[in-house]
Amino acid sequence: MRQLRGQERPITANRQTSWAFADAYVAEDEALHWARDRARDAGLRSVSPGAGGALRLLAATADAKAVAEIGTGTGVSGIYLLQGMRPDGVLTTVDPEPERQQFAREAFRAAGFAGNRARFIPGRALDVLPRLADGGYDLVFCDGDRLECMDYLAESLRLLRPGGIVVFEGVFADGRTVDSAAQPAEVLRLRELLRSVRESRRLVPSLLPVGDGLLCAVRRA
Repeated sequence: MRQLRGQERPITANRQTSWAFADAYVAEDEALHWARDRARDAGLRSVSPGAGGALRLLAATADAKAVAEIGTGTGVSGIYLLQGMRPDGVLTTVDPEPERQQFAREAFRAAGFAGNRARFIPGRALDVLPRLADGGYDLVFCDGDRLECMDYLAESLRLLRPGGIVVFEGVFADGRTVDSAAQPAEVLRLRELLRSVRESRRLVPSLLPVGDGLLCAVRRA
């Protein structure tokens, strides 16, 4: 039957299975498994293989030489970003926990990346980002405090070159973003983010159903 314009398709069991297959499609090496284990030990949730593969693809599509990451974690997302970046590219990654960044250093080294491929900055994102160069980045990946996501968006628009890409991880919030029940402030902020990105004339957006949701947008020239 022909699908009507604007009509949503039902989420069938086959569709859920297909999404699960797509999210697990990317194969991971020992360095990624090691970084995931460290994240699990620390009680952190890393990007899924599908979300990581999307990050790698976006970095490669942007031919990224300079990427900023909010939320180093133990290095899972950083490995994917570095895999997609140019061989001379540098990842600037920010996290308030230096111990996590030390795990990421080890993971990057195990993945075969030279020490000069990543710049680690410990600190709160909104204290660090204003010190980074205007228009100096090809991609900004945001995986930090959800309550600060609107501030991350504003900083990303300043940091990105025309044609650069901003990506937010976790915008589904385990299904709470679309749940009609009362939700905490962080989920309300994510809804505000989704509306702002969709309605912005400065951005070309897309929402990818991988992991816990990747909100992506290209900054217009």
